[in-house]
Amino acid sequence: MADDENTVFIGSKETMNYVQAVMMQFGSGSDEVVIKARGRSISKAVDVAEITRQRFMEDTEITDIITDTEKLDDDEGGTTNVSSMEITLSK
Repeated sequence: MADDENTVFIGSKETMNYVQAVMMQFGSGSDEVVIKARGRSISKAVDVAEITRQRFMEDTEITDIITDTEKLDDDEGGTTNVSSMEITLSK
């Protein structure tokens, strides 16, 4: 897996901000960028990967997709399951 410096964490910003972050990672010499998201941000992560691949960097391809469920402690003392996804783009 890639280092954290080659990772883009998806959150609440606009989709194109993350697309630009992925392109900057590739522009700085990275051959591989990992896009990570949890919960509701997963669909935005897929959008970021596809926009990057189809509009801006057609020579990149998705080389790996990892899905997982993380258990997080909630406010009531129990646990909550949160889905997570990692999409690896490579040149």
